[in-house]
Amino acid sequence: MTKLPSLALMIAGSLAASTALATDKPELIVYAPDYFASEWGPGPAIEQGFEATCGCDLRFVTGDVMSRLMLEGSASEADAVIGLTTDLTAKARASGLFAPHGKDLSALTLPVNWDDPVFVPFNWSEVAFVYDKTRLANPPASFEALLEMPDDVKIAIEDPRSSEAGLALVLWVSEVFGDGAKDAWRKLKPKILTVTPGWSEAYGLFTSGEVDMVLSFTTSPAYHIIAEGDDTKAAAIFPEGHYFMAELAARLAGAHQPELADQFLDYILSDAFQGMIATANWSYPAREFGGALPPEFASLPRPEKTLFLPETEAEARRGPAIADWISVMNE
Repeated sequence: MTKLPSLALMIAGSLAASTALATDKPELIVYAPDYFASEWGPGPAIEQGFEATCGCDLRFVTGDVMSRLMLEGSASEADAVIGLTTDLTAKARASGLFAPHGKDLSALTLPVNWDDPVFVPFNWSEVAFVYDKTRLANPPASFEALLEMPDDVKIAIEDPRSSEAGLALVLWVSEVFGDGAKDAWRKLKPKILTVTPGWSEAYGLFTSGEVDMVLSFTTSPAYHIIAEGDDTKAAAIFPEGHYFMAELAARLAGAHQPELADQFLDYILSDAFQGMIATANWSYPAREFGGALPPEFASLPRPEKTLFLPETEAEARRGPAIADWISVMNE
């Protein structure tokens, strides 16, 4: 059964390649996470917008981007990638598979300084515990208060070994509680109803009413407000600060279409692309400008403190932070 998706991808890839040849257009291959190119993700609109300007065929190949690249190495068919996160840049950079972008990033409006020569951010948010106001009338006003909540408050979180959001959570706990991280996990553990492989599974438990809170992002309530007209979902904002996470794009050093890959990075920084992000990916664009954000985003509470670990520190903490989490979860 596991071979069926692979066969389908091979057939789809062959058809896409045939289409590109039939239309005599160059093909740009971009590796992306599964969600990105789905019908509810930003990929379809981005594909349409870029193809209108590039005279090419943009093809997203989805899956675990870094795992696939590490397996393929310099033989990868990818020209560019999109959807890497800030906690993976050290591993990605060390692979030697990526090329400098050469872009002017001075117009970015991230809450942290970003001048990375290889990775271009296209959106960002901060991780947060999202709750339903109809189920939780008195949400925690701090991370410490969350740990002290009654154990009948149920939370869904993501596994840090398989989820970028889950990894962000253990690094967030590590940054806020330091040597007391294990004690923090021991207090939080009774409230964790389940640990899911990824974000979508956890958020589904939340929207179905099976948990009171879910580890998500400060921007997640914007979807409910704008798309559903529902203002009952909110992010609990903590004075200890919230962990920053951006999604990134980069060009492969061995790109078969380097000029198109470079053009794609330019498109990512354009008004057209950045103007889609808020309601296509439900996050803040990397570059805000007039009209880039719907007015509903203005009502979202923002933390006063943003926590961001440089990639070397994030990489150094990753193993110990996950080990602390596993140790407590197995107690």
